[in-house]
Amino acid sequence: MSEQEIGNEVIVLDTVGSTNKEAADRLALSQLAHGTVILAHEQTEGRGQRGRNWISRAHQDLTFSVAVLPKHMKAGEAFALAKLSALAVADVVAPKVLGETRVKWPNDVLVDRRKIAGILIKTEVVGGMVQSAIIGIGLNVNSRELDEAYLPTSLSMETGQEHDRMVLLKELCSALDRRWKQLTAQPVAIRSDYSDRLWSVGRWCDFELDGQPFSGRPLDVDPEGRLLVESQTGQVVAYGLDRLRFAAR
Repeated sequence: MSEQEIGNEVIVLDTVGSTNKEAADRLALSQLAHGTVILAHEQTEGRGQRGRNWISRAHQDLTFSVAVLPKHMKAGEAFALAKLSALAVADVVAPKVLGETRVKWPNDVLVDRRKIAGILIKTEVVGGMVQSAIIGIGLNVNSRELDEAYLPTSLSMETGQEHDRMVLLKELCSALDRRWKQLTAQPVAIRSDYSDRLWSVGRWCDFELDGQPFSGRPLDVDPEGRLLVESQTGQVVAYGLDRLRFAAR
């Protein structure tokens, strides 16, 4: 068994604006090795998709970032990082909850219809190749007072118990490491597992397309991370985050 790479080194900070920014600053100074984790007990300026705030409770939830240094990854293949990260979180969450654990495109993790985790990935691309990436993960662990506007949940709300955040971090690092190695050894399995966990596949859903209401049926995700959606006319088109989003529920 090869040595675990992700989580081999963990930097713990009491308070930070954003673990992703902290990781980016340290990467720019060549201060982070592949697989290094930066964990903040309190994150005050967390961000999610489309610049939204990611709100976490100090010493209640998990907010951390992982620095990875891919080898031979083309820029067009970078969505594989989102896939493996979401799957790793689902791997850890699913056995602990009764509800169904799904990945909502592009990389939120849901328990039934409620969001338990969000993932934000920043990549550094040079000459069409990914030189480095930062995987930011926010997992609601012990919080119970959450903003209902986002239909949130937490492990504590799902299980009725408190959870040890540092034990969970260790489990998540192990899962990320397994999925990272699988990406090299069995990339087809990553694609298949992500498709199998994809939320809303085959169901008609409300979207916003170019800012306008749109009804479509998600089918899968293409290699570049675009959602394949069938329209009511039967046409199948691949949409990226720049054009398509799920409508507010």
